[in-house]
Amino acid sequence: MYVRNARNREEVWLLDHIEAMALDAAAFRSRDYVIAIDESGNEKVGFGRIRIHRADERVCELTGIGVLEGWRGQGVGAHVIERLVDRASDEGFATVYSLTDQPRYLDRFGFDRIDREELPAKIETRLDEKRDGSVPDAVPLALATDEFSMPEALRERFKHASPVGEGDGEPEETPEDFGIDSENATYKYDTG
Repeated sequence: MYVRNARNREEVWLLDHIEAMALDAAAFRSRDYVIAIDESGNEKVGFGRIRIHRADERVCELTGIGVLEGWRGQGVGAHVIERLVDRASDEGFATVYSLTDQPRYLDRFGFDRIDREELPAKIETRLDEKRDGSVPDAVPLALATDEFSMPEALRERFKHASPVGEGDGEPEETPEDFGIDSENATYKYDTG
């Protein structure tokens, strides 16, 4: 399992999953996203975005974090967030903001609730947009990029992540299920 930058050709995949999860796609640009990949099947399992606002001052917003259902609870979202915070830091941001109705999830990484009055103007506008739209209970959070912390349990889960329910499907059929003696059969059809 690893997290990498999204590629242009993954726009459709991203937009499909953003829509399915009812996430914010405002000012969509695939290059703002990272994608979590399961190495065993090269399957995309999660994603997230940093949105850089260039108004009076440059500010960075963490948004659009999504993990496919069978992969939740295994540290995928945590590693997406870690990669995004690293990118924000690399681009010179000391603080990352997030507007979410799930503040307890981000609390574990060091995000703190902040008062509306402390928000940069553009993030305050985004808070109003979210509250008027799809996230009426949005809460503003902030994180100093150098204070991000990953709980060790999430690191361990990520190392061993696999889709929930894998192996729970139909049992594999064997030759014996069809009355074939696999120890003595030498041909597909009995000829004689």
